[in-house]
Amino acid sequence: MFGDFNEKLAKLVVKYAVQIEPGDLVTIRGGANAEELIREIYRETIIAGGNVVRLDVGLPGFQEIFFKYASDKQLTYIDPSQMDLVKRLTKAITIYSSFNTRALTNIDPQKITKQRAATKKVSEIFFQRAATGELKWTLCPYPCLSLAQEAAMGINEYREFVYKALALDKKDPVKHWQKVEAEQEKIIKILNKGKEFHILGEDTDLTLGIEGRTWINCAGHENLPDGEVFTAPIETAVNGTIRFTFPGIYMGQEIENIWLKFKDGQVVDFDASKGKNLLEKVLNLENANILGELAVGTNYGIQRFTKNMLFDEKMGGTVHLALGMGYPESGSKNQSPIHWDILKDMKVKGSKIFLDGELIYQEGKWKIGK
Repeated sequence: MFGDFNEKLAKLVVKYAVQIEPGDLVTIRGGANAEELIREIYRETIIAGGNVVRLDVGLPGFQEIFFKYASDKQLTYIDPSQMDLVKRLTKAITIYSSFNTRALTNIDPQKITKQRAATKKVSEIFFQRAATGELKWTLCPYPCLSLAQEAAMGINEYREFVYKALALDKKDPVKHWQKVEAEQEKIIKILNKGKEFHILGEDTDLTLGIEGRTWINCAGHENLPDGEVFTAPIETAVNGTIRFTFPGIYMGQEIENIWLKFKDGQVVDFDASKGKNLLEKVLNLENANILGELAVGTNYGIQRFTKNMLFDEKMGGTVHLALGMGYPESGSKNQSPIHWDILKDMKVKGSKIFLDGELIYQEGKWKIGK
């Protein structure tokens, strides 16, 4: 079933998402359980004329060993070749799979935070180069057993879910994503003229300043599957409250019914029905109490929460906000060791979005861009 999955996705990644050209310096990264897809992406990269300068294939258990035994010096060590590589590469492909989604559940979060903080400079360079167009990157999924279990599906059911979310069931997946891009561009043009974005919904009344910020059209380049439009709210211009109706997943742990109150861009109060202590630790990270992203999901082919934000944030009829780092191309100035997306259902009766006082979105559907 879906025997052409790897071949079709590999072509979509190489020819459409990152558009590899002769001479490109390419990194390919993924878990060993995604071997079949990695092989096909490698094949398509070589055929396209790209030079694979790093092939990083992860094995199960290595992360657990590292975080359990690494000293502070090891946690904060940065390989100089990694810094050099991020300054030179032109295309980066990451295949998302997992051997065990809960592998780091019992690891001290401070260790993980310390290691992430150490790699902050590498991440900054990566995304700055991506913002200028010097570097193209993409993240795509491989349907493995652990992700199927997390989504409460059998492996065949999950494989079909992923296949359709990627639009691989379409006669020409590239044309499908090109059509999505064109349709979303109409919405982007309107949003880019706005000054204030106002979200109303369940336990939610939140205004976000967006004047001068750039909305980004996500249609299958950086992420596969895709389907969202996003920007970075002004760091000092977020006010009000929001309750997220889907659990926030942080390091494999669920935080439920997250409620945040913002004043002048910063979280000044918070609550959660489960995982409040973890939420507090997250908010205490550098600039994690400031938003780096505001987004609306547009992929109506995804209508099921899977505890995998690669899919969930694209779900049609939802909005999501990200605490922490924002993307420079959207105008974000916030720097943080994390970028944590949290999701809210906007299909619920009475849910609305206003742009400068005008209703533009109601109960999961756009009122603009028709």
